[in-house]
Amino acid sequence: MYGKNIETLKKENMNLADKIYIFDTTLRDGEQAPGVALTVDEKIQIAQKLDKLGVDKIEAGFPVSSNGERKAAKELNSLGLNATVLGLARSVQKDIDAVLDSGLDYIHTFIGTSPLHRDYKLKMSKEKVIETAVESVEYAKDHGLTVEFSAEDATRTEHDYLFDVYDAVVDAGADFLNVPDTVGVLIPVITRELITNLKERYTTPISVHFHNDFGLATANTLTAIECGANQAHVTINGMGERTGNASLEEIIVALHAAYNIDLDIDTTQLYSLSEFVGRITGIKMPVNKPIVGANAFAHESGIHVHGVLNNALTYEPISPELVGHSRRIVLGKHTGANAVKAKLEHYNIDLTEKQFQTVFNQIKALGDKGKTVTDDDLRAIAITEISSAKETPIKLEGLGILSGAVVSPTATVKLNINGKLKETSCTGVGPVDAAINAIRELIQDTMDIELEEYNLEAITGGTDALAEVFVISSDGEGNKSTGRATNDDVIMASILAVLDSINKILLMEKN
Repeated sequence: MYGKNIETLKKENMNLADKIYIFDTTLRDGEQAPGVALTVDEKIQIAQKLDKLGVDKIEAGFPVSSNGERKAAKELNSLGLNATVLGLARSVQKDIDAVLDSGLDYIHTFIGTSPLHRDYKLKMSKEKVIETAVESVEYAKDHGLTVEFSAEDATRTEHDYLFDVYDAVVDAGADFLNVPDTVGVLIPVITRELITNLKERYTTPISVHFHNDFGLATANTLTAIECGANQAHVTINGMGERTGNASLEEIIVALHAAYNIDLDIDTTQLYSLSEFVGRITGIKMPVNKPIVGANAFAHESGIHVHGVLNNALTYEPISPELVGHSRRIVLGKHTGANAVKAKLEHYNIDLTEKQFQTVFNQIKALGDKGKTVTDDDLRAIAITEISSAKETPIKLEGLGILSGAVVSPTATVKLNINGKLKETSCTGVGPVDAAINAIRELIQDTMDIELEEYNLEAITGGTDALAEVFVISSDGEGNKSTGRATNDDVIMASILAVLDSINKILLMEKN
C-alpha cells in the first residue's frame, strides 16, 4: 500500500475500538426498500445465513407494525442463533410492548430530534422530545431489555441539542447510542468531527447507521470506525430506504482487507448471501457493485488480462475466493490474444495458428458490434472453425434472401459442389426454409437430404445476438449426421449448420 502501512496509520491516526460489532438491519431497514416484502420464512432463511456468516446482531423487524412482523421476530428469537436478535420500536410504550411480546431481549428505540422532525412530524418541543426519549429508555430498561437508542435524523440536529438528548438517555440507562444519518447528508470530514466528539464525551458504545443518498454510506461508516465507533449498521447489498444503507459486504471486506481488522466473519459466504437476497427480493445487483457485482472480478482489456493471468493481484485488490466469488475473463473488442488462448486452453481446444487468428478476428468483430463474447460463444466459434477446416465437398459461395409482407420468402443459394458452381432460387415458409429448399434442389443429384431436427439458440443477448444452430440430417439411406454452426445471422448459421451435416454424411459415404 502507498505510504505508511496500515498498522502505523492505525496507531497514529485512528482510535479503533477494541471490538467492532456488525449490526445487520436487512430484515428491517433493508425490507423498507421500495417493492421489497419478505415473508416470515424468507426472513428466517436470511437470518440463518447471516448467523452462519458471523454477524453480531440481527434486527428482525418492527414488531408493532403488523402481526407478520411480530411473528417473524418471535420465530427468529426461537432459532437459537449465535447473533443477538432485536426489534425496532418508536419511543412509544406500545411499540416497546410489542418487542417484549416477541420475546426479544434487545430493543432499538428511536425518536426524531432534528427541527424538521420535531416541528413537522412529531409536533413536539425540544423538552418533550427529551422527556419522551427518557421515558422509553427507562421503560425498556425496567423490563430487562438491552437498549440501543437512536436520535433519528441526528446529522441534521443542532449540535448542542443532540448532546442534550444523548446525555439524557445515557443517564436513563441506554446501552448503545446510535447516530443515524437518516437522509444520507454526512460527508466524512463532518463524520470525523461528530464521532470524535461523541467518543470524547461518552463511555457508552457508539453505533452508526448511515444512508447512501450521496453515495457516501460506506465511506462515512469507515470514517466513524476510524474515530472509535463501536458498531456499524449495515444491510446486505446496501438495501434500504431510497438509495439504501452502508453495504454489509463492502464494510466487512474493507475492514478485513484494507484495515486488517479481524471481525471473525466468514467472508467466503458473502457472494452467495448477496445472490440469495438479490434473488428473493427481486433487486438485481448492478454489475459494477463492489465485492459482489458480476464485474467485480471480471477483466476484458488485453493489458489487464495479461497482467491477471500472470499474477491476479496486478489488477485485483483481493482474490475473488475471499468472498466466494470467481474471476471472469470477458472476451470482446478490448481482448488480447493471451486471454483467448488461455480460455481455449482451459477448455482443451487446440487450434492451428491460422484457425486461432480466424477465431480471434471473429471475437474482435463481435466486440466492435457491441457484443460481449461468453465462454459458450467462444467454444461455439472455435468448434465451428475446427469443423470448417475438415474436408468439405460442398461449400457455400453465395446467398441472397428476399422476404417481405407481400412476397413469398425466396432464397438464392450458390454452392461449390466438388469444384462445380451451382445456383438456384427457391421459396419457403420462411427465409431459412427457402434456403434449405434451395440446398436440397442443388444437391438432388448427389443425395436426398432430410432435416430431422433443427435447434436455434441465441448465445448472446440483444436483437443482434450471436446464434448457434444445431441440426440432425439424414440421407434416406440410413446415414445420419449432426451439424453445427455459429453466426450473427440466423439464416447464415442455419445454412452453414445444414451444410456441415451434409458434408459429414458425404464423407461417411466416401469412407
